[in-house]
Amino acid sequence: MGKKTSAESEEARLKKKITAKRTGASTPEGKSATRSLVKRLKREQRRRRALALRKKHAAGSKAAAPASA
Repeated sequence: MGKKTSAESEEARLKKKITAKRTGASTPEGKSATRSLVKRLKREQRRRRALALRKKHAAGSKAAAPASA
């Protein structure tokens, strides 16, 4: 059983949370919370980019050859 997929991506949700926290964060606790959200966002972005790269490598050069010929 996998995770639930929502209409809004995890990346978009994190970006919204970060912008909301940054507007009202003046305390050190707020800054650390924002920092952890930024770390989660970066992790999601790395995951997405790695997946795209894996798919690109899996396609190989066979997919590119017919397009140029």
